[in-house]
Amino acid sequence: MQFKPVCLAGPTGTGKTACALKVAEYLPIEIISVDSALVYRGMDIGTAKPSAAEMAAVPHHLIDIIDPLEAYSAAEFARNAQQLAAEILARGRLPLLVGGTMLYFKALFDGLSPLPQADEAVRREIDARAAEQGWPALHEELARIDPPTAARLAPNDAQRIQRALEVWQLSGQTMSELHAQQERSPGVDWPLISLETEDRAWLHKRLGQRFAQMLDQGLVDEVRALRGRGDLHLGLPSMRCVGYRQTWEALDADRFGDLQERGAAATRQLAKRQITWLRSMPRRIVLDCQSPQAPLHLMAQLQRLLGA
Repeated sequence: MQFKPVCLAGPTGTGKTACALKVAEYLPIEIISVDSALVYRGMDIGTAKPSAAEMAAVPHHLIDIIDPLEAYSAAEFARNAQQLAAEILARGRLPLLVGGTMLYFKALFDGLSPLPQADEAVRREIDARAAEQGWPALHEELARIDPPTAARLAPNDAQRIQRALEVWQLSGQTMSELHAQQERSPGVDWPLISLETEDRAWLHKRLGQRFAQMLDQGLVDEVRALRGRGDLHLGLPSMRCVGYRQTWEALDADRFGDLQERGAAATRQLAKRQITWLRSMPRRIVLDCQSPQAPLHLMAQLQRLLGA
């Protein structure tokens, strides 16, 4: 069997980690996490981070690598993932990239245009304006500066509006101009397997149960401890993660009665965005995540892809 990197994607809650761990019983895999929330230390419950036992049983990479105060870009992920995959192959093992952060997969497959590095001073200035005017007002500003980028962003998409305005302020060029003009870094052509379902109601029920379980496991206390550090705020990418933002806001308002529904709704919205991304990737091999045989189907696909 000739090993090569293989990607396992899917919306949140479709059992990607469980399938990967099952595969590890039969193949010498190492998991490269493709998840923009799992990179943060101290954010365990709300990210459904693999347990210590799971990470001891199967080597995991790109988990717990930065503090929640720091940022980690898709470009950094693509570089790190390719380097890790080469190292895993050199050890005679199979790199399995598992997760649902579709921007990371896109960066890996398509490459990314080089953009200015993040500038905390500029971001603080943009956040201050957003606090005063609201993100829809900054979205209108972006529409005047960079209509193509604004057209694909929702008026409250704080993270992406902030980044687009930051790029403009730092470079004097719009994000759409830079994407069009600058040479892209090369992407990879690794196989992509996706766990999906056509039964949206089944997935929504599962996501609701999952968020309720996170609350039972102590998500509110986890976010309370993060707030207690004193240096984190909702403008950071870490605190904008689904579940964390809603819990932080509940603590701000001392309002917990509808936290479960708001967290579940945000998770459903995330899954919808992930599904949209996946459907734009016709190269993917789709497996039914509802099937009890999903791990076996994944094994069969891996064996086919690896020439076993």
